[in-house]
Amino acid sequence: MASWKWMAALAIGCASTLAMAQDTVVYHINDAAEQALGGLRNIKNHLDTDPAAKITVVAHATGVDFLLDGAKDKNGGLYSGPVAALKARGVNFEVCEITLANRNLKKSQFILEADFTPSGVVRITKLQKQGFAYVKP
Repeated sequence: MASWKWMAALAIGCASTLAMAQDTVVYHINDAAEQALGGLRNIKNHLDTDPAAKITVVAHATGVDFLLDGAKDKNGGLYSGPVAALKARGVNFEVCEITLANRNLKKSQFILEADFTPSGVVRITKLQKQGFAYVKP
């Protein structure tokens, strides 16, 4: 009987730990023109609903364009404002270095909020292996 009670207490403890676990999410952007504006809006809404979520944005191919210094959305608004606001809330923005090489881009062309990763696709894969949910806006 004591063994059964111990197992029940352990199960309840595990369930409550899982319920309190921080959500971890990777947003994948590979086409800034089609995905960046909506993706940034989704991330803001995500954090408004779940402020403790840990979010990483991985950009490659033309998806990196919204992180270039001076980049504007289709309405003429600078991306740097919303990106800076999300970075201040803990969102990480990672740019694929393979894309930089293929497109002859330099790190100095990107806004300060951008971090860099050797391969965007590999980074997404590693984050998913770590349990990050995958979102493609």
